[in-house]
Amino acid sequence: MPEAPTTEPWAGTPPVPHALRPGAKPEAYMAKIAEGPKEYWVPIVEGVYSKPVWISPSLNMWADVLMAEKACIVNRHYHPKPIWAYTISGKWAYLEHDWTATAGDFIFETPGESHTLVSYEHPDPMKVFFVVSGPLMWLDEEGNSVGHYDVFDYMTAAREHYESVGIGADYVDTLIR
Repeated sequence: MPEAPTTEPWAGTPPVPHALRPGAKPEAYMAKIAEGPKEYWVPIVEGVYSKPVWISPSLNMWADVLMAEKACIVNRHYHPKPIWAYTISGKWAYLEHDWTATAGDFIFETPGESHTLVSYEHPDPMKVFFVVSGPLMWLDEEGNSVGHYDVFDYMTAAREHYESVGIGADYVDTLIR
């Protein structure tokens, strides 16, 4: 049960009976997703980490907080599916666009877009909540595809990291919905 109401007008309202349909998994709740012990942050490249918060192999999607501790090129990629981003802290941009995102900014990335994700010098680390749909295609400096990264690659990297730091590879299973 959630926290008990005090003066809220919905006090006394009962929850929906049988809220989960047979076979449905419960929601994924994780408090303070942009915080927590360093062991829960999966290294991507030097100074860049991903903290998985939700994974869906059947949809080839995941949600994470991407963190860059310093100014750098995070990656260069193309995506054939949409991506949603909400900036928690720091400053970042895509070199191919005319905006620079800071805390509170939202970005919807349309399918069929290529870009170079960069983080800036800032007193706070770049932390962005991303919902990634479908694979990312890694690109070279000319925009040619040199590899891909999908939900299965993401789960493999997370399992290997969590096993190596003593959390256990099966932690990833708690994030799958």
